[in-house]
Amino acid sequence: MTELTPQEWDDFLRQYPEAHVLQTAAWGALKSDFGWDAVRLRVDDIGAQILFRRLPLGFTLAYIPRGPIGAGWEKLWPQVDEICKKRRAIFLKVEPDLWQENADSPLPPAPLPGGEGPGVRADSLGVENPPPGFRLSPHEVQPPRTLLVDLLPSEEEILARMKQKTRYNIRLGIKKGIVVHPTADVDAFFHLMGLTGERAEFGVHSLEYYRRAYALFHPRGLCEILQAEYQGEPLAALMVFTRGQRAWYLYGASSNRHRNLMPTYLLQWEAMRWAKERGCAEYDLWGVPDADTDELEANFMQRSDGLWGVYRFKRGFGGELRRSAGPWDRVYRPWFYALYLRRFATQA
Repeated sequence: MTELTPQEWDDFLRQYPEAHVLQTAAWGALKSDFGWDAVRLRVDDIGAQILFRRLPLGFTLAYIPRGPIGAGWEKLWPQVDEICKKRRAIFLKVEPDLWQENADSPLPPAPLPGGEGPGVRADSLGVENPPPGFRLSPHEVQPPRTLLVDLLPSEEEILARMKQKTRYNIRLGIKKGIVVHPTADVDAFFHLMGLTGERAEFGVHSLEYYRRAYALFHPRGLCEILQAEYQGEPLAALMVFTRGQRAWYLYGASSNRHRNLMPTYLLQWEAMRWAKERGCAEYDLWGVPDADTDELEANFMQRSDGLWGVYRFKRGFGGELRRSAGPWDRVYRPWFYALYLRRFATQA
């Protein structure tokens, strides 16, 4: 086992240009400033960045977001177990960078504590079941479902795949004089995030979190803040991340003013154009309700709770519904894990 420094980890990731942005050293550094510790392990050409969340009584929760990296993960797990036990992890949660074969497939039931998890189809590496020693988890950290917009066609073809109303709103924003441009004004971005959080009733990170994210990723060319303005007034902004041929829309916000000018639609379109110009093949809209297409389409007009509030907006951009494999849990302390499951069931 080799535990790597952040620089050594990024050097290792150069042989994997399509590794997920959540596995970069910059993401580990960001999370380390806000309650986590990042450890990066490598065994031959396989590796993983593990995040450890400190818990009471000296225990931790271990988490691998959108990893591990490379093929042949079975060689890595003994080393992961060693570091997890050393850090007194109750369990390890893995959310692999894999897609289920069919996003509309019904989900299998969550396993009981101590039981084997049912299989999950994933097409990226042919993974049909959680690895030995893992079980399917009832709780995810990242949203499991998303919409992926294909950026390989021409801009005209991408627009043609969108809903007619979305195309209309994009053109309306242009016609009404909405201007979209990159900005380094993280404070203005945070102000819009606060307004959106109050309006939509969801939590936002602190100003220091967004400042740190921008400081870590922007100099590496891995993120940009795009801002939509009307007559010099910021109306909407988003933070888009990119690595390899993928781009991710992780954070976005809008003002309560001039919403009739549809600035968020033009903003998303310009973010897609920004990603396409940088050679990205897909744009991940990052998070829709965990339901199949039929349920989404039947209920999005009536529901606004959770991610339902953004699905109505995101569906118009013509993306393909996908669901990630997992999450998988590897349990080290069964009694404490049972308490975790009980608490999750109470909150669900």
